[in-house]
Amino acid sequence: MLRIEGLDVYHGYVQAVRGLSLHVKEGELLAILGANGAGKSTLLGTLAGLNKPVKGNIMFKRTGDTPKDITGNSPEKMVRQGISLVPERREIFSSLSVLDNLMLGAYHRYRSDKATISNDVGEVMEIFPALKGREKEMAGTLSGGLQQMLAIGRALMAHPKMLLLDEPSVGLAPLVVREIMSILSQLKKTGVTIMLVEQNTRAALKVADRALVMERGTITISGSSAELMSDSKVQQAYLGRARIQPAIA
Repeated sequence: MLRIEGLDVYHGYVQAVRGLSLHVKEGELLAILGANGAGKSTLLGTLAGLNKPVKGNIMFKRTGDTPKDITGNSPEKMVRQGISLVPERREIFSSLSVLDNLMLGAYHRYRSDKATISNDVGEVMEIFPALKGREKEMAGTLSGGLQQMLAIGRALMAHPKMLLLDEPSVGLAPLVVREIMSILSQLKKTGVTIMLVEQNTRAALKVADRALVMERGTITISGSSAELMSDSKVQQAYLGRARIQPAIA
């Protein structure tokens, strides 16, 4: 569905992504792991049209379509192609209602597909029942967990084929994180392809089909979730499992 070849992206004067190549299969949940500053958010921002690459290609293929070169497209064009970003820290509109936030997710199809938008709101409420009955509440009054659900729901209102999530677990209680990850697993089963940037490595690997580790803008480790879960480097760096040194006689 998505293929990236030789991508170079700068964040200001700093090169955040270096010669990166990867692919994502349709219906797959790919976790992208790594420390702060590894280039993970820059990569998602580039796929969402927020950052412009200086080199490389991004090819995207919707179901039944031929692959298209979307390199450097604007955010609006990326959304129309079927790519939606749930940004880090959610970035909901605090002074607007829950319903208005959801409606903004469908802004690009409001005129052409207005009849189905109210049904889409209902479907989002089915996915996130905790938001039911809060449609008129100001989004800024919601808890962090509910705001994260709203941010994901807003992205789903765009009818994405690929959902990009940037650190959805940040600032959330463990119970809420488990709920969010469970919802992502359910979304994957509906056919939505997901790229998940996450520092909560354990939570990400539990739901992902495949994962990769980024360091300094490049991919250093990749494989199935099970392979990364058992990888000694991943265990030491991201899962808090220090290697036990043999005792000295």
